[in-house]
Amino acid sequence: MQNISNYDFSGKKALIRVDFNVPLDKETMEVTDDTRIRAAAPTILHILKNGGSVVLMSHLGRPKEGFEKKFSLENIVEHTSNVLGVPVKFAGDCIGEEAYKMSSELAPGEVLMLDNVRFYQEETFGDESFSEQLAKHGDVYVNDAFGTAHRAHASTTVVAKFFPHDKLFGFLIEGEIKSVDKVLNSTDKPLTAIVGGAKVSSKITIIERLLDKVDNLIVGGGMAYTFVKAKGGEVGNSLVENDYLGVAKKIMQDAEDKGVNLYIPVDTVIADKFDNDANIQQVKIDVIPDGWMGLDVGSETAEACTEIIRSSKLILWNGPMGVFEMENFQTGTIAVANAIVEATSTGAFSLIGGGDSVAAINKFNLADKVSYVSTGGGAMLEYLEGKELPGIAAIRG
Repeated sequence: MQNISNYDFSGKKALIRVDFNVPLDKETMEVTDDTRIRAAAPTILHILKNGGSVVLMSHLGRPKEGFEKKFSLENIVEHTSNVLGVPVKFAGDCIGEEAYKMSSELAPGEVLMLDNVRFYQEETFGDESFSEQLAKHGDVYVNDAFGTAHRAHASTTVVAKFFPHDKLFGFLIEGEIKSVDKVLNSTDKPLTAIVGGAKVSSKITIIERLLDKVDNLIVGGGMAYTFVKAKGGEVGNSLVENDYLGVAKKIMQDAEDKGVNLYIPVDTVIADKFDNDANIQQVKIDVIPDGWMGLDVGSETAEACTEIIRSSKLILWNGPMGVFEMENFQTGTIAVANAIVEATSTGAFSLIGGGDSVAAINKFNLADKVSYVSTGGGAMLEYLEGKELPGIAAIRG
């Protein structure tokens, strides 16, 4: 397999699949969060510096039928140019004679952005003919879109077969794979995983996989109340998946059998409605009154989690501890984030992944104080679960 660090890009056009599915202001159509663009910049600039030219392809949003102006990548060309410090040309399509003419005329050091590949249904179908048409834009294919690596789409997976000897990962995907592998395969102990979010059902596979790896598993967020009810606790109007009480019991038993310290919150901040201005109080998590719901972990839980995290050498955080978007229910998530930062500062390796955890670490301006923040929520979860990601397999062959 080729490696981006030692590949000779001199005089070659690199067709790069990036994940520029970034949020835009609905009024001005300006980029409101350029994290994904900045994350791909090192790969793009490396290729330009080493004598290559770059053709960028990505999706944006979920267009229904063909071209929609609000989903055109033309909206992000100027911002991308500012991030790279290099003019970015724009093709009004991702295939077709005009787009091919523009890519064929690229000189070393130049960048061209194709329009949204999802304007063609063939993209999500993984159509081979469409993939071959995309492949005409480059001499070498670089996949740097980890966030879409779990999709067997034309531009993320199928296109790679048209570059049998010239396909490789960009720095972003290399970093993602290296970081997840470090958590899963390192012998450093103790390894702590914090798994939060709303539902047990969406995290069963990852929890089962982690039970064979971790020393500590902290459960937080809405899913905690399913575990509490499974233990016989009263959870009031808190979010509970009654169909998964048996699953929660099995996870608790499996953790005990495998010697994993499974930490379930012991206290909670409850509210009489799902509102930042609701009446709130702190109670033991297994005695929540009817009509009240748990929206954050309590102070005793936050303190216990902090101690566990501080003593860890490897940390994986996926999912917040509460409804951190509301100021009155963000204390537990902030406590976990700060504990991870503290552990990282004393030598621990910390990986933050999954949309809400990333949103939280960014909201609290702590992203630069942890070891790695993943750009691919769904892709990272599937990789952690041990699934083979089509976009990764296509490069590895």
